[in-house]
Amino acid sequence: VQLQASGGGLVQPGGSLTLSCVVSGFKLDDLDIGWFRQAPGKERERVSCMRRSWGTIFYADSVKGRFTVSRDYVENTMYLQMNSLKPEDTAIYYCATLEGCTVPGPVRFTARGQGTQVTVSS
Repeated sequence: VQLQASGGGLVQPGGSLTLSCVVSGFKLDDLDIGWFRQAPGKERERVSCMRRSWGTIFYADSVKGRFTVSRDYVENTMYLQMNSLKPEDTAIYYCATLEGCTVPGPVRFTARGQGTQVTVSS
């Protein structure tokens, strides 16, 4: 599977961004897939993950109510809509096929995209 993330950028606190992850090589519906982020000097954090075949969706407590993950099966693309962004959301965001998709814990992945930088600053 190949993953290509895009959509990051610089946004002011309270603003919004939508990240995209184009998937090739596998059907999106066959994957446990989501997003994790890594800020300088910090550990990876699982942000969101969707189980295959319309299964359970996981959100980290830090983003619940602000971030929404979705899939477009025609485009074979996953999205992360991020609203009410905070400076602490600043990180490189990766889309990935995550092990233990909906189970909180260390981030482990079998494949990931190249990452896209999100910077929240005034």
